[in-house]
Amino acid sequence: QMQLAESGGGLVQAGGSHRLSCAASGRSFISYTMGWFRQALGSEREWLGTVAWGGGDPYYADSVRGRFTIFRDNTKNMVYLQMNDLKPEDTAVYYCAASEHRSASRRRDYIYWGQGTQVTVSS
Repeated sequence: QMQLAESGGGLVQAGGSHRLSCAASGRSFISYTMGWFRQALGSEREWLGTVAWGGGDPYYADSVRGRFTIFRDNTKNMVYLQMNDLKPEDTAVYYCAASEHRSASRRRDYIYWGQGTQVTVSS
């Protein structure tokens, strides 16, 4: 089992930046591809981006590409989501997740999930 714990959620003004963190424990973090998702009230869970276990460039959903950046620190078992130019429509619960697949952009690709952290963007 892998345990994931997101942190850093809160209230942010539109146009601002914010960083979320995800701490992993219980399994070999370096062996897992890590992804970020979000779920707005009344909406489906949306994939945001992925950073593979073997390295390489992260890849992103069109909705956040150019504004959001994912990076991982394998020495600390951490993955981060840097969010810039935030918009009210970015308001959601944000989740990190772990996958055994190198390429993973679907919810069903991921087997471990955190509990989520709320980000609210005020206009």
